[in-house]
Amino acid sequence: MSDSAVSEEPRRVYDPDSEHNFPDEKLNAVLEFIDADEEIQTYLEAQNVNAVDRMQYNDHGAKHIEIVRNRALCLYDLLKASDVDFNGARQQGLSEEDESVIIAFAATLHDIGHLVHRDEHAYYSIPLASDVLDRVLPEFYDVAECVRMKGEILHAILCHHRSETPLTTEAGVIRVADALDMESGRSRIPYEHGGRGINTLSSQAIKRVSLYEGETRPVMVEIAMTNAAGVYQVDNLLKAKLRGSGLADQIRIVAVNTNETHEQLVERIEL
Repeated sequence: MSDSAVSEEPRRVYDPDSEHNFPDEKLNAVLEFIDADEEIQTYLEAQNVNAVDRMQYNDHGAKHIEIVRNRALCLYDLLKASDVDFNGARQQGLSEEDESVIIAFAATLHDIGHLVHRDEHAYYSIPLASDVLDRVLPEFYDVAECVRMKGEILHAILCHHRSETPLTTEAGVIRVADALDMESGRSRIPYEHGGRGINTLSSQAIKRVSLYEGETRPVMVEIAMTNAAGVYQVDNLLKAKLRGSGLADQIRIVAVNTNETHEQLVERIEL
């Protein structure tokens, strides 16, 4: 895939049956457990009530989690293909196979604080996720490993919030992946209910988000937009999160205006 083309290829999706650039056996077992776990799945449904039903924000429930986790694991796979160092698990004396598990759990549980309140939800996510991890991690790890895994997962959850700085590559992946749920109507920037402000217009302008192996950097994120308003979305959401993620030198962002029926104020921009 060239860094200069807009592709209509199927978007990159994490497939447990595919070959990956990392050991995936433990991750796939964890994903199967998560999808079958009643408590976790209930959290993913219940956490949307405050955000959507009560505050009329955009979706932060099961669909958001599915998108973020998929894109986090795809980001991880692409970065591993270029031998990017993941220091979270390594510095804790954990195994390489634990890097992806940290990412999967953090992506799954990062927004459960919405169950308490949308405002400052990242901080409410910590105690709720901690309780879940105390129950689930012993299914896969011994006591010492549970402590270390729990710390790394909670760090990644906390740092998806722009107010906190990721100290690990795993946490940086979660921060960026959260922002990648930005296709039409799914922006992480709250749009006005029934409004026509820039947040609303820009959130409708993003047609497709695609991840590719880059030529100049390990990852290229390609944003296809239907009008120039999408630049606001990319610049104020994705670029802002990427800047503080620790991955700015590893990820290239290219936004392309695909609307050929009107005069284009912006055809292509790299951020």
